Amino acid sequence: MIQNVDVYDEGPYTCSVQTDNHPKTSRVHLIVQVPPQIMNISSDITVNEGSSVTLLCLAIGRPEPTVTWRHLSVKEGQGFVSEDEYLEISDIKRDQSGEYECSALNDVAAPDVRKVKITVNYPPYISKAKNTGVSVGQKGILSCEASAVPMAEFQWFKEDTRLATGLDGVRIENKGRMSTLTFFNVSEKDYGNYTCVATNKLGNTNASITLYEISPSSAVAGPGAVIDGVNSASRALACLWLSGTLLAHFFIKF
Repeated sequence: MIQNVDVYDEGPYTCSVQTDNHPKTSRVHLIVQVPPQIMNISSDITVNEGSSVTLLCLAIGRPEPTVTWRHLSVKEGQGFVSEDEYLEISDIKRDQSGEYECSALNDVAAPDVRKVKITVNYPPYISKAKNTGVSVGQKGILSCEASAVPMAEFQWFKEDTRLATGLDGVRIENKGRMSTLTFFNVSEKDYGNYTCVATNKLGNTNASITLYEISPSSAVAGPGAVIDGVNSASRALACLWLSGTLLAHFFIKF
């Protein structure tokens, strides 16, 4: 009996039985299996878009484990990117950011699994900016959405003048990828072109957004409905009066 078996116990063992006439010998080979274990793996890393990245995952086990890299941030079935200890990505793109999983497997036990996160920095690009129409005296909102890593910082300009919250009755709010410019009481002077600028350490981009005047006719829909209701009521009363008149004429005649 061998207790606390380790890899050094592997090898051939001979059992001999000595008798008076015929000694007998039996030979047994001991194979020691070791579950897979990841001994060394790359740390989380942050790189700029276009850089080259190499990830390392070293594992031990008996038999020697198979090492597989998988990108967890893509659709199922498309995540396997390498069956090697090294994962090399050249000219990395923003959609290649996320978690990468290293799995070591040799069928002796459950695979050993570790993860590495790659963060890819890229300059801002404005993904959503739409012109907005509003009537004088109403509330107006211009919005600007930008994707960037690190997160973009926003600035708003009208022509060459930078806008700030509290000045000229406007408010600027930045939440995550979205920035909004709010006018609480739009006046004629507020109409025109505005520029949203998104900036991070890798660069900047901008978009022109127009606040334009629209006719207040849409606000007349409410009163129009009331007027139509009054007209409908008047028509109903007229029908009742005519019906009453016809009935009275009928009874007088007969």
